[in-house]
Amino acid sequence: MQSVVNSATMTSEAFVVRGGKPLSGTITPQGAKNEALQVLCAVLLTEEEVEIHNIPDILDVQRLIQLIDGLGVEVEQIDKNTYRFCARHIDLDYFGSPEFQKHAKKIRGSVMLIGALLARLKKAFLPKPGGDKIGRRRLDAHFLGFRQLGAEFKYDEENGQFFIEAEKLRGANIWMDEISVTGTANVLMGAVLAEGDTTIYNAACEPYVQQLCRMLNSMGARIEGVGSNLLRIQGVTSLKGCFHRILPDMIEIGSFIGMAALTQSHIRIKDCQIEQLGIIPRVFSKLGIKMEFDNDDIIIPEQDVYEIQTFIDGSIMTIYDAPWPGFTPDLMSIVLVAATQAKGSVLIHQKMFESRLFFVDKLIDMGAQIILCDPHRATVIGLERKYPLRGIEMTSPDIRAGVALLIAALSAKGKSTIYNIQQIDRGYEDIDGRLKSLGADISRIQVGL
Repeated sequence: MQSVVNSATMTSEAFVVRGGKPLSGTITPQGAKNEALQVLCAVLLTEEEVEIHNIPDILDVQRLIQLIDGLGVEVEQIDKNTYRFCARHIDLDYFGSPEFQKHAKKIRGSVMLIGALLARLKKAFLPKPGGDKIGRRRLDAHFLGFRQLGAEFKYDEENGQFFIEAEKLRGANIWMDEISVTGTANVLMGAVLAEGDTTIYNAACEPYVQQLCRMLNSMGARIEGVGSNLLRIQGVTSLKGCFHRILPDMIEIGSFIGMAALTQSHIRIKDCQIEQLGIIPRVFSKLGIKMEFDNDDIIIPEQDVYEIQTFIDGSIMTIYDAPWPGFTPDLMSIVLVAATQAKGSVLIHQKMFESRLFFVDKLIDMGAQIILCDPHRATVIGLERKYPLRGIEMTSPDIRAGVALLIAALSAKGKSTIYNIQQIDRGYEDIDGRLKSLGADISRIQVGL
């Protein structure tokens, strides 16, 4: 694990893509990144062994496992995507060390260590976490929830460090001031070992949170309302070990749907657990993308033309993101890039993050017809394949935009070079290897330190 993380951070790599070729074959989505970051933090809640299956082998997850290992948790890798953890002993000295603080800054998911450590050890401190630069992502929901459970919170502005402690956590009625996935997960992990009952109103209900609830219940927690915006938790004194399997990554599934349509490919996406995808297939169908369902597989047939729907009155379709069960913001960049070669026009309204549309300048350089109205809205005028995208040099600004640019490069004529692909590696397991298995012409090159 150590060598993988250090290798990825010490070198600079790029993808060279020669596009314009249809792909074909079968691809299996990795385990869900966002779920993995939550359930990995939950292993700290018990002294017993926890075995987790289908963990994606990606940079953000590697970094979090490295942090957990440094805290003194026994980490055993059973196979590439299966680990066993035992947090019988936690090294608080390492928790406060400069080394831990340095590594924790690199991954936003590290913030969810706070809830588990606060519940188990009654104190936690963490640097302001890193991650994607996609606008302000406040942590207020996390700390306001902890305060209502009886914790005291301090922020060292000079050093960018959070500190929180509590002599005893007590159940409370908590109204989340925003529907935050990580905030809900963090407060939930604190509440399961709090004294008394907790009610979380305005809770996030994404499949990731549902999976965390199921895992915690299998460990002996008492959580009701799973899948709703109202969670009721009856605190317990301790939790036991468990086995848990992570869902397939719905963001990867959506990415592959958009990729198949844009590249005129026939692709089978295996083991999607379709019932967990919510409205994701429906939103892609609004772009005119055809899908067939075979048990839990999604088959995307080759399409010469796919036409964007309009509203009932004939006005231009608008696709926007919203908290679950709305459309996930992590797939807005994929919908946008898929629309560039569709027939028709669509307004993409990215409500939740103000910087996620700034990658469209790269698509415009590739020949896409896009009007960036403001930081939240972009109008895409589909080219109907009459004017294919052209290859260029570009840089990946974040995980999701990076994959959107990669998909665009796969459909473009000529050679594209994508730099800063560490951003893509943070969220997608062996993406170049898996795309090669579908026939993609993609290579990973070293571009210096």
